[in-house]
Amino acid sequence: MMQTQVIAMANQKGGVGKTTTAINLAACLAEKRKEVLLVDLDPQANATSGLGLPKEPGASLYGALFGTARALDLIKPTPIKHLSIIPSEIDLAGAEVEIARGEHYLHRLRAVLSDVIASGRYHFIILDCSPSLGILTMNVLAAAHSVIIPLQAEYYALEGLSVMTRLIQQLSQNGVNPGLHLEGIVMTMYDGRTNLSQQVVQEVIRHFGDKVYETLIPRNVRLSEAPSFGKPIITYNPLCTGAAAYRQLAREFLARRNGGVADDEADSGGGFKLKSPFEKPVQMIAPAFVTTPTPVAEPSDRIEEASAHVTA
Repeated sequence: MMQTQVIAMANQKGGVGKTTTAINLAACLAEKRKEVLLVDLDPQANATSGLGLPKEPGASLYGALFGTARALDLIKPTPIKHLSIIPSEIDLAGAEVEIARGEHYLHRLRAVLSDVIASGRYHFIILDCSPSLGILTMNVLAAAHSVIIPLQAEYYALEGLSVMTRLIQQLSQNGVNPGLHLEGIVMTMYDGRTNLSQQVVQEVIRHFGDKVYETLIPRNVRLSEAPSFGKPIITYNPLCTGAAAYRQLAREFLARRNGGVADDEADSGGGFKLKSPFEKPVQMIAPAFVTTPTPVAEPSDRIEEASAHVTA
């Protein structure tokens, strides 16, 4: 039986690559033979359509949240081997109001997912939530073991980062989810040609240190095109820089959980390395490789100050 880890992909700001990262990280982990369940909890159902599934009434967790369905019965296969999904659809929007009226409203999703976790089918359950801090997002954070925050390498993205980190801390300290912690921050839409992107990454590293993944997700046309074809990037265009970046992110994600050694290197005894020539342009430009991160104890009060410095 597998020990399942539940990971929330969350950011209250929209347009930062949250769903793109949820889909492609899940697909790349599945490519490495990890059993992954992607749960689409955004009523817009972008993760659902991004994997080529239709938006069907009754397919979401809406019924399970109110006791009329079981989460295990809602799991559907995807074209990607080892990757399954619980889809979403527009009716899930109504859950925001209805959950708030009931008891234990913050723990509805945790109870719904308990059977899935107990089944031991999956290594990872990735929860993709809407870009808000509504009831569904709070349920996601109450049910998850850890949180990955995708963060756009631009000015406005800095402003809301402290909100997410403070919320994670509050939910942990207040007993809502004592084990909740920040898994990491993924910098997305990175453009190494601009000083702004490099400065934003450096500021985030300065405040959050090694919580920032060294892999940077670049701006890439193929990444933008892939959802319209209902495919993750590794099947839509497996040789583009976007595919290389997400494969590298999956390796780094697993390496952090495996004592710094990626699963595909454990047998050879090698360390964490770049393997594909397509990955080198993605990481060689990363400030994470040339900047020594210095964690700061209280980052939340200084992110907005960092934003002013970036635009100077």
